[in-house]
Amino acid sequence: MTDLLLRNVRPMGGTATDLLVRGGRIAAGPAPAGTPVEDGRGLLLLPAFVEGHTHLDKTTFHLPDWLVNEVGPRIEDKIDTEREWRARTGHDAGVASLAMARAFLAAGTTRVRSHVDVDTSGGTRHIEGVLATREAMRGLQEIQLVAFPQSGILGRQGTDTLLDAALSMGADIVGGLDPCAIERDPVRHLDIVFGLAEKHGKPVDIHLHEPGTMGAFSLDLILERTRALGMEGRVVVSHAFCLGDIPERDRDGLLARMAALGVAIATTAPASRPVPLVAACRAAVVTIFGGNDGIRDTWTPYGSPDMLERAMLIGLRNNFRRDDEVAIAFDCVSAAGAKGCGFEDYGLEPGARADLVLVDARSLAEAVVTRPPRRLVVSGGRIVARDGALLA
Repeated sequence: MTDLLLRNVRPMGGTATDLLVRGGRIAAGPAPAGTPVEDGRGLLLLPAFVEGHTHLDKTTFHLPDWLVNEVGPRIEDKIDTEREWRARTGHDAGVASLAMARAFLAAGTTRVRSHVDVDTSGGTRHIEGVLATREAMRGLQEIQLVAFPQSGILGRQGTDTLLDAALSMGADIVGGLDPCAIERDPVRHLDIVFGLAEKHGKPVDIHLHEPGTMGAFSLDLILERTRALGMEGRVVVSHAFCLGDIPERDRDGLLARMAALGVAIATTAPASRPVPLVAACRAAVVTIFGGNDGIRDTWTPYGSPDMLERAMLIGLRNNFRRDDEVAIAFDCVSAAGAKGCGFEDYGLEPGARADLVLVDARSLAEAVVTRPPRRLVVSGGRIVARDGALLA
């Protein structure tokens, strides 16, 4: 059933009203006779959330035992530890990603972008697992897959061929990784990444952990490649730590170019690294949106499939205190996430897909800060969860 009348709800904390869903989309006008009615009890109505940067294939969230983390401090340590652990344990990306996707849905997230490892150890096995999850969640949750070379491309011969295969299998986006720090040959790395994007007609999402001037140099090359290939509006730079680690004048110059090219930023707002400031990005008209990154995997014990929590962490990292500032943090996991990832028909306006969340809060800021239980989750007009639990 994709027709529904939500009675007595407060969209984004506004005045109580009724909201009509017809054919899975938000509609205007009176409800036809016989439309199923759900009493919203004056609860806060939000658009369902967007997870813009995660790794569904890596998580141990579903496992009964706690993963003891003894990983080293460098990114290379984390990459090597993860690859060895997955090979040793036979970690099943399909089982892991399905459990995590369902947990996201129960907490109100109906759109997800997941980076999925492709390398010469696992081949395309992890992509196959998450493709199965995408199919299992079809109609309930929209999942984008990034074919992601977590171990790098140039140092592991054959990875480019595997990425090509993953895109042919159904991955939506071409991933890249630290052209200088990991790959040590940024031009060749970007040749491969953007070459695959051209071949398959796919967008690009590049992890850029590189700090300071090194990261700024890589970002400059990414922007130049975006311009040269006419890929405006089809490139995301994930993390972009360098934008929090260079002089303000240099930062603003890069942001101006990103705005002109429609290059977006995905941030996880970690406390341990310099980060691109949300206010500065928005002032430059650069789309910046949020995600968890990994959730309880070999990289980190932290994270949660609750995008209200991620909005709170983005707010904390950016020193957002006023209610209108907290609303900006929420935008990072809602409308800005949909825009940055290219998820269509998002929002609370007539015509949008009816992906909705009801929470017991008086205002949007209270919802972000207190992260109350999700009383109701609606996906495409169907009620899919109540009180934090998925329905059969």
